[in-house]
Amino acid sequence: MDYSSIITFAIVSTITPGPNNGMLMASGLNHGVKSSIPHFLGIITGFPLMVLAVGLGIASIFENYPILNLILKIMGSVYLSFLAYKIATTTSLQSSANPSAPFTFLQAAMFQWINPKAWVMAISAMVTYTVSSEAYLYQVAAITSIFFVFGSPCIFLWLWFGNSLQKLIKDFYWLKLFNIFVALLLASTLIPIFLEIYATLLQ
Repeated sequence: MDYSSIITFAIVSTITPGPNNGMLMASGLNHGVKSSIPHFLGIITGFPLMVLAVGLGIASIFENYPILNLILKIMGSVYLSFLAYKIATTTSLQSSANPSAPFTFLQAAMFQWINPKAWVMAISAMVTYTVSSEAYLYQVAAITSIFFVFGSPCIFLWLWFGNSLQKLIKDFYWLKLFNIFVALLLASTLIPIFLEIYATLLQ
């Protein structure tokens, strides 16, 4: 195994924008670090477990039953659209009047299974960096561990950044604009998914 390549892939893929990072940044701004820790822990636990499951063969289920893949994409897209709406309509910083609430540990962990970027990352890692050998299970465990060790601080940076913005964004108008921006960023990640769903349904 080329550990340096796997580590580089884990860092680049987890530190770049995506649904997890965008929502965690918004949570850091609107709810603070302390209230968003369960959300963070859910991501850094749920995603490595997903990587492990993909490595152990769960992805083959979707290859054998394409309809499940389509259903998962539709469910994920609808739920992500709902989350984008919730972020866009968040109106206050850590206020009891805030209609939204930070993700719980379980919600964040389960979200990985309908997160399109998470699926791409997990499958790409296993396809690219494992080789057929008797040590396959070791390779799967190593990749899973690398994502946890190197991905966790990268993901936390988004939470820290969102929380840091509290010092700059105190005016309601700018807070609203920021939340709308994050919501649009999240929604933009769904465009290729919707196009893929549309093309599949036309077949």
